[in-house]
Amino acid sequence: MGCYKVVNSGALYIFECSHLLLISDIGKVRHHDFVAAGKERFSITAANSTALSSGASRKNVSRTIMQVGNPLAGPRLLKDFSWHCQGEDIHLILDKATVEMECMEEGFLAKIIKGDGSKEIKVGEVIAITVEDEEDIPKFKDYSPSASDGAAADKGPSTSTPPPPPEKDVVEEKVSSPEPKISKPSATPSEDRIFASPLARKLAEDHNVPLSSIKGTGLDGHIVKADIEDFLASRRKEREVSATAPKAKDTTPAALDYVDIPHSQIRKVTASRLLLSKQTIPHYYLTVDTCVDKLMDLRSKLNSLQEASGGKRISVNDLVIKAAALALKKVPQCNSSWTDNYIRQYNNVNINVAVQTDNGLYVPVVRDADKKGLSKIAEEVKFLAQKAKENSLKPEDYEGGTFTVSNLGGPFGIKQFCAIVNPPQSGILAVGSAEKRVIPGLGPDEFKFASFMSVTLSCDHRVIDGAVGAEWLKAFKGYIENPESMLL
Repeated sequence: MGCYKVVNSGALYIFECSHLLLISDIGKVRHHDFVAAGKERFSITAANSTALSSGASRKNVSRTIMQVGNPLAGPRLLKDFSWHCQGEDIHLILDKATVEMECMEEGFLAKIIKGDGSKEIKVGEVIAITVEDEEDIPKFKDYSPSASDGAAADKGPSTSTPPPPPEKDVVEEKVSSPEPKISKPSATPSEDRIFASPLARKLAEDHNVPLSSIKGTGLDGHIVKADIEDFLASRRKEREVSATAPKAKDTTPAALDYVDIPHSQIRKVTASRLLLSKQTIPHYYLTVDTCVDKLMDLRSKLNSLQEASGGKRISVNDLVIKAAALALKKVPQCNSSWTDNYIRQYNNVNINVAVQTDNGLYVPVVRDADKKGLSKIAEEVKFLAQKAKENSLKPEDYEGGTFTVSNLGGPFGIKQFCAIVNPPQSGILAVGSAEKRVIPGLGPDEFKFASFMSVTLSCDHRVIDGAVGAEWLKAFKGYIENPESMLL
């Protein structure tokens, strides 16, 4: 049989095939075990800012579209994490992307071992069986793979039977025991007579007061009228106190109403990388306000030309990406990564752009942004953002970034925020919204209006010193406030 296994290291699931022979109650049948994959990186770069989480040892199955008996006319495409069939392709879904791998065997799907909703599938565990001949499909109806090598283990009846339990002689013994002696208490003497005055007895009867509960204060302990009245007064006072006392409130908190939402793979990867960043990278933050009036005017003129030529409209974020790329070219120290032995400074300026989707946060990359025109950047950003929303990004669409831009101003109106550095990068730019402000004019009573946009640079202090970060922001601000210089 062909057993498809994988190496568990890196970012991509690579399948390899080894041949075994299955001999058991199934008979001699050539078949293939599709095994939950490990990861092997196919693209190695220190600038791989959005690399998939490595070393994952458990997988999930979201849904299986392929049915038992369907033909497989290889080669086929395999993708990691969840697996299903689309058209003629078998897929296993990857953490963050759609990665294609070829299955070089032909045959028929004989059995689905891990179907809809299967979770925590270990690396190396069989998830499906294929056979070369269609008539062999029924032989795998009750097939269950072995945990060690994927082959079915012969399950013969147990030859050793446990010895029968030794017989126990039940001996009924009549135990004659003398009747237990019960010590009967001696008859209690009759209660002492209670002495009370006739008026006290009448008053006690009227108020249902037992005389035995009252201690007499009269001669020789006689109960008199005053004793009954004192008892009634004290009982009345106790009732009033208990009526006016606040009732103890139930301190038990009400049960919370909640829904548990399972972690998606992109959410797990994002959480892991951001936690790593905050725990290992010494962040610091620099903020400047940039006047964007000239930038808005230039954008309006460029969009008029784009509409006339049928091109994509240019957004403020496209201009920010271009300005950031040119500033990185001018201050290359910010276009670097930290390693234990050296600081790697990149000659390529590849800008990751944060894109929020229903599935999570993606950061597709615009390569060589410093060399591309605004029209090309606008086209690429819109194309990559659409792929991110469709969950169809490939590793080459987000790997290899050297700097990241995150914009919450335009879409959400956030004035200013601090972003988390995306390792192994050393800087990320957080872009806020533009707002009109009143600024002083030349004269004492003169003023004018201008639009300003706040941007915050988050830096890795191991790579970017404070003065270097300030120098980069100065270059970036120069391009934003004099946008014509970006076209030169």
